[in-house]
Amino acid sequence: MKRGRRSAADPGICQVASFNPKAVVQARRGLPPTGDIRQTAERLAVLGNPARLALLLALDGRELCVCDSAKVLGGSVSGASQHLKELRRLGAITFRTAGKMAYYRIAEPRWIALARRALALDGRSKRTKASA
Repeated sequence: MKRGRRSAADPGICQVASFNPKAVVQARRGLPPTGDIRQTAERLAVLGNPARLALLLALDGRELCVCDSAKVLGGSVSGASQHLKELRRLGAITFRTAGKMAYYRIAEPRWIALARRALALDGRSKRTKASA
């Protein structure tokens, strides 16, 4: 182990700078490629927006037009449209047109599964699709 001095008094920070070179090499070998990590972080950031996460969950099992989406969020049509655009860019949702209307839906069930797992991490969200 390599060591050095540190002055931090925070209990969550090491008092001595030290690292285990073998552990670092093993941990780095276990990481996915940097591009994959970056892309996943960008996707999670898109879903980290409360309005986009709410829209994604609202689309579970149904289609909604932009106007309906705005009402779900309690905001403007232009705001909902921007959130839908980001979710489309992500590949989480798709749409179909019917006349002058555009209806959005989930592109793949894995997006709902991811959103529900993220909510379950909190432990406070008791509402599930079955109880919705």
